[in-house]
Amino acid sequence: MAVFDTPEEAFGALRPVCVQLTKTQTVENVEHLQAQLQAVSDSALQELQQYILFPLRFTLKTPGPKRERLIQSVVECLTFVLSSTCVKEQVLLQELFSEISACLYSPKSQKPAAVSEELKLAVIQGLSTLMHSAYGDILLAFYEPSILPRLGFAVSLLLDLAEQEKSKQIKIAALKCLQVLLFQCDCQDHPRSLDELEQKQLGDLFASFLPGISMALARVITGDFKQGHGIIVSSLKTFYKTVSFIMADEQLERISKVQPKPAVEHRVAELMVHREAKWVKNTSDKLTILIKKIIECVSGHPHWKVRLALIELVEALLLKCSQSLVGSAGPLLKALVGLVNDESPEVQAQCSKVLRHFADQKVVVGNRAFADILSENLHSLATSLPRLMSSQDDQGKFSTLSLLLGYLKLLGPRVNFVLNSVTHLQRLSKALIQVLELDVTDIKVVEERCWNSGPLGASETAATQPRSPMQRRYFRFFTDERLFLLLQQVCQLLGFYGDVYLLIDHFMELYRESVVYRKQAAMILNELVAGAAGLEVENLHENHIKTSTEELREIVTSILEEYTSQENWYLTTCIESEEVGEELTMKQSGLQAITSGAHTCQVTSFPAFSKPSPTICSMNSNIWQICIQLEGIGRFAYALGKDFRLLLMTALYPVLEKAGDQTLLISQAATSAMMDICHTCGYYSLQHLINQNSDYLVNGISLNLRHLSLHPHTPKVLEVMLWNSDASLLPLVADVVQDVLATLDQFYDKRAASFVGVLHALLAALAQWFPDTDDLRQLQGESAGEAGSHLSQRPAASEKGLENTTTAEDMELFLLNYLKEKDVADGNVSDFDNEEEEQSDPPKVDESDTGPDVEPPLPVQIQIATDVMERCIHMLSDKNLKIRLKVLDVLNLCVVVLQSHKNQLLPLAHRAWPPLVHRLTNDDPLVVLRAFKKKLNYQTFLSSVLPWQCAVTRPGAVSAGLTYPRRQVWRLSEKPVLQRHPAKAGWLLSHPSSCQCPGWPGILPHAGFQAAAGCSAGPGPPLRETGPR
Repeated sequence: MAVFDTPEEAFGALRPVCVQLTKTQTVENVEHLQAQLQAVSDSALQELQQYILFPLRFTLKTPGPKRERLIQSVVECLTFVLSSTCVKEQVLLQELFSEISACLYSPKSQKPAAVSEELKLAVIQGLSTLMHSAYGDILLAFYEPSILPRLGFAVSLLLDLAEQEKSKQIKIAALKCLQVLLFQCDCQDHPRSLDELEQKQLGDLFASFLPGISMALARVITGDFKQGHGIIVSSLKTFYKTVSFIMADEQLERISKVQPKPAVEHRVAELMVHREAKWVKNTSDKLTILIKKIIECVSGHPHWKVRLALIELVEALLLKCSQSLVGSAGPLLKALVGLVNDESPEVQAQCSKVLRHFADQKVVVGNRAFADILSENLHSLATSLPRLMSSQDDQGKFSTLSLLLGYLKLLGPRVNFVLNSVTHLQRLSKALIQVLELDVTDIKVVEERCWNSGPLGASETAATQPRSPMQRRYFRFFTDERLFLLLQQVCQLLGFYGDVYLLIDHFMELYRESVVYRKQAAMILNELVAGAAGLEVENLHENHIKTSTEELREIVTSILEEYTSQENWYLTTCIESEEVGEELTMKQSGLQAITSGAHTCQVTSFPAFSKPSPTICSMNSNIWQICIQLEGIGRFAYALGKDFRLLLMTALYPVLEKAGDQTLLISQAATSAMMDICHTCGYYSLQHLINQNSDYLVNGISLNLRHLSLHPHTPKVLEVMLWNSDASLLPLVADVVQDVLATLDQFYDKRAASFVGVLHALLAALAQWFPDTDDLRQLQGESAGEAGSHLSQRPAASEKGLENTTTAEDMELFLLNYLKEKDVADGNVSDFDNEEEEQSDPPKVDESDTGPDVEPPLPVQIQIATDVMERCIHMLSDKNLKIRLKVLDVLNLCVVVLQSHKNQLLPLAHRAWPPLVHRLTNDDPLVVLRAFKKKLNYQTFLSSVLPWQCAVTRPGAVSAGLTYPRRQVWRLSEKPVLQRHPAKAGWLLSHPSSCQCPGWPGILPHAGFQAAAGCSAGPGPPLRETGPR
């Protein structure tokens, strides 16, 4: 609370101090006065304003040299008084303005006096406070032509301080004070806004200072980055506020052609500027030069606030000076669109906001001059784009593409004027094709394979998720992922605003023109369709009409036909053959037998591939082309939405073909495309998609099987369907399965591998769809004859993941078999045979029953499994190692499906045993190990296989030559598996608990077995249980 609230009290306290200061001008007296002023209220101070200002002004006017400290104290005291009071007289305002400005006057030079930084800062703050303390009418009256000399001196003084001073604080203060003098400050102290006449009056007055202000500020802006971003931001604001005020179109429209004669003296009249057309043209040309320099320097400034200020400069000048600064529109628009994809989110947001504002106000589209400038800029950029894309670094390419993207956003539908030029369309397309070239030298793309058949790697809920992520790809001419996102946006905007038919036709021609362009053209086509549908496109022009759904469907149909054509869909992605013979198989390494992929096989034998062996780069390129086309199908599904259901008959079948491809990248791309189809067409999962469209899929499979040489990938479609469907599919595919078996019989020597894969998927599906509920514990555990058979139940149960508990019946069965085995070991074989014959006597038939014994029809899955197992019996001895391994797996699944139908299983098992024994005794170690898992006949195994196996796995068998035929050195890695556990296979196949022999632990104590194994310990002691070793 002030001590002196009334003018009388304040006068009594201040009079002695003011008198003392008038008599003696010292720093102490000034500080004493300022201390007394702290205790006076603002109202009392307003009444005593001129009385208090008199000794301070008198101190400044006193002739002779003065101490800088004294002048600084006086100016600070004046600033304090002016901050608490208002200047109500024009004369007082002008005199104070001159007196404060003169504090920095140097009579020896035109530059500010060489005084302390504290005094300079005090004078700047004093001028700013003085202008804010004046009443509105008084302030406007201050800006009359007669004030030009004094105002010009202050402006020059502030510009020199902003340009020459080293102190950042003084620089920023001088720039802010300059804004105050030019009536462009952001503060709210000015009482009211200016009307049109007042704006014209001030514009005429300030026009005299425009050359000096613009050049000085341009030098500050383009100066050293080290001066700090705050100075550059303040300079940019001062520049565009001053220029946009003086060069405003609204003011210039009201300027008369004849200059009125001002009522001032001649010298002052010469300083006045008449803003007529010629002056505007000359000034605009000079400002264009400065603006270009400013944009070149600031657009790449490292601080985001400087780039944000540049956007404000562009917005202000284009909105207020679109006619007067039409020559600067090109650089200004280029600067704006170049910041569309700035790394700073604040700059991006502001740039998008300004672009949308321009679109709403039709600043560009409604202004023919701006539109022509933008079109010309786009012409020029399209011409130089191929050169820039090949010569610039990633950052330069990013700036160039951001510029292209901004031009497209601003032009909107007018972009067709550029696209209708054949030359510019070709240059634009070639530049996009060039920069999108992929790097196809990575061998991992070819090496990554899908070896394990099974359901596609997609969850049940994946179909409800948004669009699948795009596969990571590597480009030849850039590594920054932001560039690819920019290119996608450019293509989408071209599809959204451009003539989509023209663009599709042009890039389809490039697609067909050369294999070099095909991948890039496909990527562009995918994004053009997405853009035409309005996906992920920011529409700045609300009146633009999008492509209709019917037109879009026609476009997608034509592209799909091209994508899925024979020459573009069935490309060489690996060197794999169905015709690898036994010699080639045996000469290849075991590792290659397991992982045969891109380097171990030959070209598939149908006409499209009858070429020389492809290179890694060509196969890599083909893989990426197929992946891009599959990705395009997913994009088309999103573009059409529910309407894509009409194209499923032509699109889904090829995608299923690629979903079963052994190349990992292609299989993943096809799965992603199917998930996109599920998401857009309303399917819950891949299973739902396949089941709902299985009728025409099955029809296509049936038709293509009749022309297998033209459609060699048909089995893959059925395989994928079986892996990803349920039991409802079986009635539809039952006939197709018979066609598959018939085709297998016909093309056994050429297409066995692909058909075995289908059979494996079929039997795995049947085992899953129709589990045996009667005897889950004995999967693969039935024997051909009850006598002498005792197959292990624990391994079978473990394969199905079921828990096997020992029951009383199991123990009884074990004891009975134990006694039988003991009789066999003692040589009592005749009793055993008689018992077997007794058990095998056929049941007596009722003679009164005269009707035939008609068996009920077999279930479909049993009949299919029976037919498949018959084929497997013949294919067990196939010359191809991979086929033999696969057939053993199929045979195992056949036993699982048929285990509850012994009348069908046992005869087939009897027929399958001889070739299976051959696999166990005279085949590749991989086949032997796989065959150990197939448990068919215990008695035959004991007499046929185990003696040889014991001999071949005896220590020293390798050195003695008792090894597999055609043994290679690298295959010794599989032998130790059998040598470490010589009876493990026998244990797995024969008995839940084997018996131990003193000479060979784990071998049954039978004389024949021990002799074959080289055991000299004799029959051995009584049997005892032992587990596998």
